[in-house]
Amino acid sequence: MEHEGETSLDFPREWLEFADPADPNHLIRADLTWLLSRWTCVFGSACRGIIAGREQEGCCSHGAFFTDADDVKRVKAAVKRLDKAGWQHHVRGFDKWTELDELHDEKPARRTATQKGPDGEEGPCVFLNDAGFPGGGGCALHAQALRDGKHPLEYKPDVCWQLPIRRDQQWTKRPDDTKVLVSAIGEFDRRGWGAGGHDLHWWCTSSPDAHTGAEAMYVSYAPELTALIGEQAYARLAELCAEREKRGLVAEHPATVAARERTPLKLLAPRDNLESSRAERA
Repeated sequence: MEHEGETSLDFPREWLEFADPADPNHLIRADLTWLLSRWTCVFGSACRGIIAGREQEGCCSHGAFFTDADDVKRVKAAVKRLDKAGWQHHVRGFDKWTELDELHDEKPARRTATQKGPDGEEGPCVFLNDAGFPGGGGCALHAQALRDGKHPLEYKPDVCWQLPIRRDQQWTKRPDDTKVLVSAIGEFDRRGWGAGGHDLHWWCTSSPDAHTGAEAMYVSYAPELTALIGEQAYARLAELCAEREKRGLVAEHPATVAARERTPLKLLAPRDNLESSRAERA
C-alpha cells in the first residue's frame, strides 16, 4: 500500500552485527540504513499527525500502552512531579490518568488515558497539552523532564520515548548449541503498528519531511539507543556507524535521499557529528 508523500516500505537495507563488549552472550543487530538516516522529530512543525485533521496531536492521538511494571513505576513517579501549571488536563489518581483497553485483540491492557470530548468522543492522550496552553504545548511529561533537567526518557512511557526505534529481542540457538540474545535495532515503520499501521493518516519515518535532521539518527538518539542496548554496546555502535558513514552507505534511506534532493543538507563529517552532539549534551 502506497501513501502519498511517503517512500515505499520495501527497499534495500544495510545491517551490521557485533557482540556487546559488556556481554559475550548479547549480539547487536543494527539497521544502519535507519540509524544513518537524517530522521528527526518534527512535532509542531512539519508533522501531519496520524489522524487526518488532527496534525497538532502528532503521534499522541491515542493512549500509550505500558510495557511492564517498571514502565508504570517510572511514569507514576513522573506524574507526581506534575501540577496544573504544567499539565493542562491535570487529574489525581492512577485510575484517572490510565485506563484499560485491548491491545492487538488480546486481553485488556493498561495505557495512559485519553481526553474525552463533550459528547464522549475520544481525544488524544491525557498528557498532551494544547499548543496554546500557557504552561507549554505538547507532552506534559516531556516538558516536565526538561524543566527538571532530565532526559524525557526518564519520565515518558517506554513506547513514547523509544519511537521510532524498534527493538526486537530473542534468544537464538547457534549451530554449536550455544545460545545468544539477539537485539535487533531498526525502524518502527507503519508495519510496526500491525495491520492498522497502514491506516494511519501519515507516518514520519517514511516521509522526507521528517528526514531533515542536522545529524545522523544514531547521534541524535544516543540517549535512547544507550538505554536500549547499554553504554558499551552503544559506544561500539557509534564507532561502527561513524566508520560506515565515512565510507558511504550502499543502501541509504530513500526518505533521507528524497529530503536531500529537495533541500540539500550540510552533512557533517562523522567525527564532527559526534563532537557537536557531545557538546550540546554537555
